Amino acid sequence: MSRTLYVMPCAAGPAPGVGELVKLAQDRGWEVWLAPTEAAMAFLDAPALEEQTGHPVRARYRRPGEPGKLPPADAVIVAPATYNTINKWAGGIADTHTLGLLAELTPSGIPIVVLPFVNAALAANQVFGRSVAALREEGVTVLLGGDGFVPHPAGTGGGRLESFPWELALDAVETPRGNAT
Repeated sequence: MSRTLYVMPCAAGPAPGVGELVKLAQDRGWEVWLAPTEAAMAFLDAPALEEQTGHPVRARYRRPGEPGKLPPADAVIVAPATYNTINKWAGGIADTHTLGLLAELTPSGIPIVVLPFVNAALAANQVFGRSVAALREEGVTVLLGGDGFVPHPAGTGGGRLESFPWELALDAVETPRGNAT
């Protein structure tokens, strides 16, 4: 029996490489469903990702009667996660399909891992710090600092795209919560 993993990329530099995370997850036995933010769609090759996963990429709510309901998730990875998505999610804003899913899934007890891609100036913002703390209090694993994503100086993110640590998010989602960062 396969496990269902939702992957939710946001509109950040590493997003076009999300297929790497999909491949890593599939190699470990996950059935991957993509639910990117609407803004991330401009970064993604949706037809290639649909072919890779065998499932539609869902960036918006379904219309009444429209097929394509997502199966229940066993785990969630939000990567690359942006400053905006992290703050809105922590603030309880569910004004998009992705944020609505996250609002519903956060209290469910399933593993949720966030791998941010933010610069040091944004990461130093007190609002962001409070949002990260709030998500962690909800049981979300946020891989920021230490063994996670280390923010880069503003304007230098382009040099970090190839080394974005997708595997950290997958490793963390497969680690029991008590041992995660």
